[in-house]
Formats: sequence, C-alpha cells, structure tokens
Amino acid sequence: MNDEQLLRYSRQIMLPAIDIEGQERLLRSSALIVGMGGLGSPAALYLAAAGVGELVLADFDTVELSNLQRQIVHDTASIGQLKVESAAQRLRAINPDVRIRPLAIRLDDDNLPELTAAVDVVLDGCDNFTTRHAVNAACVKTRTPLVSGAAIRFEGQLAVYRLDRPGGPCYNCLFPQGPETAETCSETGIIAPLTGVIGSLQALEAIKLLATGASGLDDQLLLFDAQRSDWRRLRIPPDPACPCCGTTSRVASASA
Repeated sequence: MNDEQLLRYSRQIMLPAIDIEGQERLLRSSALIVGMGGLGSPAALYLAAAGVGELVLADFDTVELSNLQRQIVHDTASIGQLKVESAAQRLRAINPDVRIRPLAIRLDDDNLPELTAAVDVVLDGCDNFTTRHAVNAACVKTRTPLVSGAAIRFEGQLAVYRLDRPGGPCYNCLFPQGPETAETCSETGIIAPLTGVIGSLQALEAIKLLATGASGLDDQLLLFDAQRSDWRRLRIPPDPACPCCGTTSRVASASA
C-alpha cells in the first residue's frame, strides 16, 4: 500500500481483526454484486469505500424515478441510464483505486459459472427466485461463498452460504426451487432504509470474509422485522437430498 491508501483505509487498519494484512487481502480481492437496486446500492458503496480491489456489477435494468426512494447509488440525473453505468460512475468517484466492471446483461445458467469462478465472493441482491437459484447453482459449482440478502415491506433477511467449504447448505436447501411466486416491491411496497440495513450487512459480511476468511454468520440466516426492530438468527441445516448441493447431486455430478 502507498501512503494515500494507508490514510484512506486507516480506520479499518486500526482494527486488530483487519490490520494491514487484512486490508491488503481486500485490495487483492474481487466481488460480484448481482443487482444494482436497493440491496446492491449500499453493498457496492461500502465495498468500494472499504477498498475491495475489483467489483463486478451485474444488472441489465435502467434507472427509474420509483427506484430513487431506496436505490441510493443512483440519483435523479441517472434516470434512463443503465444501472450498472450509473453505479460505476458513483463508485469510481468514491474510490478511483477500485476496478469497476459493469455488466449490463441478464444472468443465467450459461454465463454465471464463469463470473462466479472469477471472483472471491458473490453478493446476491436480485429481486426474483429464478436468478437467485441460478446464482446459487453457479456458486455451488465454482465453490464461491455467497452472501444472500432480501427485503420487502418491513421484512429483511440475510444469509451467508460457505460454498467454498464441503458439507454446508446452499440457498436451495433453505428455499427449494419451484414455481416463481415471489412478491416484488412494486406489488407490496418497501420501507426505504430496510434495504440500506440489509445491503450494508451484506457488505459487512463480505468484507469480513475477504479480509479474515470468516463472516460470523457462516451457514446462518438472519431475519429482521423492521416494524418491531427485532432480529432472529437461525442455523441453516444442509439438505442431503438437495438437488443442487446434496449427496445425491454430488454423486450424479461425479459419475457424469
């Protein structure tokens, strides 16, 4: 690190759990952020500010006026712009040292494995189960840790799946794939700061993973009731019969 970086990241370096070694690991690391919306916005801002070396931003959508209530990486001048381009401009202004790779593409089973294999951690903040399951399957395949967040109405959740280690659960163990039935913010509404809470926590867990190798929420689910400001923590058990990561799927994959 040069003198400017030592000053920029000095408050993190002071932490014994991070120190210079952890900060240097952050500077060498990379993260894929899926969705530049309510969750991806604060997550990306904090990862860039913290000095994560490369951020890959994936979202094919454009900024709309209704997004600005909660998607804080964008502003009024961004309306009509691709979300990844709007976010990239803001993140580069915060920290020009961070390499930003905007991808205005629709993620699927074909392109995701290459993307997840190239990064050290994935943060999923998308708004549909189809993409969530595709991201999870790719992370299982490439053994990439996955930090998954969700928020709607006054309800938020956060989970860290240690897919880089054998024997743990994946997203499909908790939410088995089925028909797309998820509600969206446009249908039910959402309180704006909730996305900031969950997205910031996604960044926090990702930073801890990258700098120290452990998040403190490994293979656990955190539930937040924003109306009551109430938190619950649950351990996620692996499903041996999970078609994505379970024993049966591993045997089938090995014999294929």
